[in-house]
Amino acid sequence: MINDRIIIGKITGAHGVRGEVKVFPITDNVRRFSKLKNCFLVNEKGDLKHEFKVKSSRVDRDRVLVVFDDVSDRDKAEALKGLYVSVDRADAVKLPKNEFFIVDLMGLTVIDENLGELGVIDDVYETGAQHHIISVKRKGKKDLQIPFLKTICKETCIEEGYMKVELPEGLYEIYE
Repeated sequence: MINDRIIIGKITGAHGVRGEVKVFPITDNVRRFSKLKNCFLVNEKGDLKHEFKVKSSRVDRDRVLVVFDDVSDRDKAEALKGLYVSVDRADAVKLPKNEFFIVDLMGLTVIDENLGELGVIDDVYETGAQHHIISVKRKGKKDLQIPFLKTICKETCIEEGYMKVELPEGLYEIYE
């Protein structure tokens, strides 16, 4: 299922007294905040809570500091804590071929050439390594953790709702 909006960060609190908010970026390219003009604030379920124009943003170490129109003091900024910053899909950064937004991978059915249907992607997370890990929810069994590598994840079709994988020898058996 393709969502209309892409989450790019989470508000973690207020910064200063003039309405600036601290945003933990949930994007590979933190610099994309510098081009942000409009955004939507949604809760954990994706329900729209606010729509704002962005006055300014700047990167500060591992976070982004953002000033929204109509948020002029610390109390208003602090009230936004815990909400997610999202953008319309049309305004999202354009991805190179064979790269995907994490939100688009959620819910895909994972199919192995030899083992058949394994389950459904329910999480994608980063490790200290250079790649992501796909967590596959399986009925009545422990979740399967698969490295998101081209050598393993052979084909991803968002439109048809599947990802074909070729698990390395022994990986499946670890979770059985």
